[in-house]
Amino acid sequence: MRNYKLIIAAAILAAASSCSDQVKVEGTLTGAPDSKVVFKRLSGNSFNVLDTVKTGPDGTYSYKMNIAKGQPEFIYVFHDDTKIASLLLQEGDKVKVVSDLSGTYSVEGSEESAKLKGVEDDFSAFLNDFSSKVNAGDTPAASRKYVEYYRSRVKYIMDNSKSLTSIPVLYQKINDDFPVFSQSTDAVHFRTVHDSLLTVYPDSKYVASLGKEVERRFNVLSMEQRLAEAAEAGFPDAELPGIDGKKVKISDVDSKVVMLYFWQASDAAQKMFNQDVILPLYKTFHPKGLEIFAVSLDTDKGVWASTVKSQNLPWINVCDGLGAASPVAYLYNISSGLPFAYLIVDGVLDPDVVSSSDQLKKVLASKLK
Repeated sequence: MRNYKLIIAAAILAAASSCSDQVKVEGTLTGAPDSKVVFKRLSGNSFNVLDTVKTGPDGTYSYKMNIAKGQPEFIYVFHDDTKIASLLLQEGDKVKVVSDLSGTYSVEGSEESAKLKGVEDDFSAFLNDFSSKVNAGDTPAASRKYVEYYRSRVKYIMDNSKSLTSIPVLYQKINDDFPVFSQSTDAVHFRTVHDSLLTVYPDSKYVASLGKEVERRFNVLSMEQRLAEAAEAGFPDAELPGIDGKKVKISDVDSKVVMLYFWQASDAAQKMFNQDVILPLYKTFHPKGLEIFAVSLDTDKGVWASTVKSQNLPWINVCDGLGAASPVAYLYNISSGLPFAYLIVDGVLDPDVVSSSDQLKKVLASKLK
């Protein structure tokens, strides 16, 4: 009998736990009776559709979902292509949302959702003000607005470093090429928020993703510092593992001309480029003082090593397996357009960018007479 009581008690506790994890959203979309409302979850840089619900004759709708303890979710509600609510929901939240077809909304029952709305409203007001100054040709006023807003966002994330609403603030962009937090030293702000959030939400996927961004930004910051130091050295140095696993520095190469060659072994066209262009150049100019330091931006080191051996590539071949995230790619500002080559002549990085194989041949001929 006692065992039955224990089983019943356990079932009650499990049910209570399940209920405590459940979130309920009660909404009203004015002016949209019998319409579809779509709930989406933020995942990385995109939205995943969770469910579609239908509004009643009065525009009301209801949605329930389970959210694990300590793992709040960014949930966005859409009507057609219009976002009608932005929510940051935690276990147990009971939220009321009132929206209209223009996307204006109010939210009750979730402190974090109210903060998120405030963050978005502040950004929207700034963008309108900033754009009006830019369109009027008042660049100084636009610059002042940006500085004011940037400072207000720094204050926000410092005051709310343990709120997940600080994450979208860090990622705000005026346009694709102009993030609000655009300085390399902003890496410090990213790390401050990450470390604070980690103490509150150690299991959050959003915090984990922010941690990767912190690492990336500090890599960029480190590379910029090394570039500044490299001004005296003649070129930014880097050290990567070769086929045998031993690390090789660019500065270790004792040749009149070093061609720093970025490529990918996983690309068939680039493998052909090795055979048709690079090998003939190497055979012609290596005896005259050319060495090639070939950096593979592959993530599969096995494919790279196999290609190097099968093609009998005679120059220095290195690869750290990090692909485009390799520090040396940041160091030399390599993001796309492979293959790509720089020339280091007599220990100094040549400022002229080689844009074609014919030009490369001419340059090498002039440097290695």
